[in-house]
Amino acid sequence: MATEPTERAPMGLPTGPGAAAILAAGIGSLALGIFAFAGDAVPVIGRAFNFWNPTGALSGVTLTAIAVWLASWYALSRRWASREVNLVPVNVASFLMLAVALLLTFPPFMDLLQGK
Repeated sequence: MATEPTERAPMGLPTGPGAAAILAAGIGSLALGIFAFAGDAVPVIGRAFNFWNPTGALSGVTLTAIAVWLASWYALSRRWASREVNLVPVNVASFLMLAVALLLTFPPFMDLLQGK
């Protein structure tokens, strides 16, 4: 029985691209939380984020946060393209950024920070 030669997956793929994606997701989430809080707390910032009237500041908040996420992903992936990155601190930092972002978008917590 003849066997076809198989191509092996390269051993030791760099962790940099995956770490870049994970950290960029944390950065983008944190940007969303900060922008949402700032848009709600400061009327001038809220008006600046109003890109489309039917949604109000939410349109600018989400669009700007997506731009931050994409820019950070691009920059990190270029920097870490072929590097080995320790994923533990990247995952911890991303999780903490996500947790803070969730708190900043939670209305009772936002009201508490604003003194309402």
